[in-house]
Amino acid sequence: MKKLILSITLFLAILICSCKEQVEKTDQKQQDQELVEAFELNKVEPPHWWTGFKSNELQLMVKHPNIGNYNPSINSDVVNLVEVHKADSPNYLFLDLEIEETTQSHKFNIVFKDANGTELTQTYELKAREQSADDFIGFNSSDAIYLITPDRFANANPSNDSFDYMSEIGIDRSDDYARHGGDIEGIIQNVDYIKNLGFTSVWPCPLLTNDMSSGSYHGYAITDYYQVDPRFGTLEDYKKLANTLRKNDMKLVMDQVANHCGLGHWWMQDLPFKDWVNFQDNYIQNQSRWDNSKVITSNHVRTTNQDIYASQSDKKGMSNGWFVSGMPDLNQRNPFMANYIIQNSIWWIETLGLGGIRQDTYPYPDKDFMSNWAGAIMNEYPNFNIVGEEWSTNPLLIAYWQEGHDNHDGYKSNLPSTMDFAMQEQLVSGLKNPETWGTGLKEIYVALANDFGYANPQSIMAFPDNHDMSRIFTQLEGDITKTKMALSYLATIPRIFQMYYGTEILMNDFEKPGDHGLIRTDFPGGWEGDAVNAFTGDNLEASKKEMQGFIATLLNFRKSSDAIHKGKTIHFAPEDNTYLLARYNEDETVVHIMNKNEEPFDLGLDRFKELGLEGKTLKNVFTGETVTWSENLTLDKKGSYLFTTKL
Repeated sequence: MKKLILSITLFLAILICSCKEQVEKTDQKQQDQELVEAFELNKVEPPHWWTGFKSNELQLMVKHPNIGNYNPSINSDVVNLVEVHKADSPNYLFLDLEIEETTQSHKFNIVFKDANGTELTQTYELKAREQSADDFIGFNSSDAIYLITPDRFANANPSNDSFDYMSEIGIDRSDDYARHGGDIEGIIQNVDYIKNLGFTSVWPCPLLTNDMSSGSYHGYAITDYYQVDPRFGTLEDYKKLANTLRKNDMKLVMDQVANHCGLGHWWMQDLPFKDWVNFQDNYIQNQSRWDNSKVITSNHVRTTNQDIYASQSDKKGMSNGWFVSGMPDLNQRNPFMANYIIQNSIWWIETLGLGGIRQDTYPYPDKDFMSNWAGAIMNEYPNFNIVGEEWSTNPLLIAYWQEGHDNHDGYKSNLPSTMDFAMQEQLVSGLKNPETWGTGLKEIYVALANDFGYANPQSIMAFPDNHDMSRIFTQLEGDITKTKMALSYLATIPRIFQMYYGTEILMNDFEKPGDHGLIRTDFPGGWEGDAVNAFTGDNLEASKKEMQGFIATLLNFRKSSDAIHKGKTIHFAPEDNTYLLARYNEDETVVHIMNKNEEPFDLGLDRFKELGLEGKTLKNVFTGETVTWSENLTLDKKGSYLFTTKL
């Protein structure tokens, strides 16, 4: 009898809970149905948010004429209005909201009333998250990332090339600094091409609106942080790119800019606070004349972030100065600006289902803010990844910014990955310089030996070149063999690998080395009527086709090699114009050899006994031929060799 009573009691409890849950869902649906949606304000950012975050705090920026004279209120069982902040400009309010614990979507109205009884209503939406936080997997050492300048990659939709309401109108492919028309759809249509090359992730330069009078093609002068530049496409196009990559087991890395915006940003005509941007007084001469000619630009002395002797004036000149006169420097010490940037990053991660962020000009913003920014993201998305651009060839400076490094000042960056400009420089130098006691391959060897200074070397991003420096083929003076050596080495060492579009077809900037417009050349075949099509191979030179094949072989092998992704590393000091490095685990050993000998050379293998390869058969990844590891290995020509024990 007792068992029967307990069973009935349990059944009734479950029935009551179920009914209660159903009533709550019905009540929410009824509330949503009864809600009369209204959108009467000029701008509310973020434009929407989500439920289910670890942090239940949200700060809204409200922009509307004289909104500072209104009192807002919210009637919601899910959202509480905690505090209202007036700005220096009467046209802004900042609302601190607290979201109750729920995973359901929810809409509510924010009602604004002024002293005269005038009422404005804005409907705001909290969406249910489509993925859990753990599902956001960031790029890692198993990834090969393809960097693209979207305006120069492929123009799949000529109808969005130009808009009369924007400051820069028209396209001109003969001008290296004008817009050329590449767009998001152009990337989408060529995902298969990128995937077949062996890449697992795509990093496009910024795709947000750059409504500037000139030079807007590159994307780094953002004028609206929540809007896709219409010349690249729409938000739906951006989502389609992310989804297309996901369906191909690839990741989308978003290029973000926390340091500066573009001078054409909408808020520059009505700044919320007197300290919204740095050196603001130098910019605002008076309300009738806007002038940035007296703005103080950065001294670019990035070492002030670490230098124990740095003067306060140098530190301020570095962090507060504008990157260039057309890019206002955002003041992240203003708490409302700080919240704005952090929330914007999270908004894009959630909207696109990102696989990572590349943060531009990482050492330039306030460094305490950058720690908070990275920390907020990694707290919400523990499996995510962020790489910061620290353009320094000094490993000490690169190491400082990576999470886990024991810094002299106690600084905790929360940043998982940094960019390896030091390796890039030493690799080029070592390949170009003659073999002496301290130059040549020894420079590359020593560069990797510096890994003891990094908290996590395999989480650092290595690259042969990027959108801001001469193409690797140009840096190596048009030497295809050396270019292959550089690429194969970077793809084998314990790093995340990144390559700039067009490297696979030997794109160069020989005419004007280092010229940004020329570096970011149109990819042949990306425009209708192109005489050469590198996507299909039509009319492509044999040497460029061969290079495509080399990259595809290298990266598709890398994609399948767990020894490269997570294996241990051992390398041997260069001798006899050769340098051997190995990656290994229990199942596989990968051997990479750089050979500078012009004539066939027999490499003695006795000094490599600790690899445990004696008598084993290895396959040459590039040729498919097999060799037996015994006394000598014949290197028949100058170049790179890649062997694996997996046959």
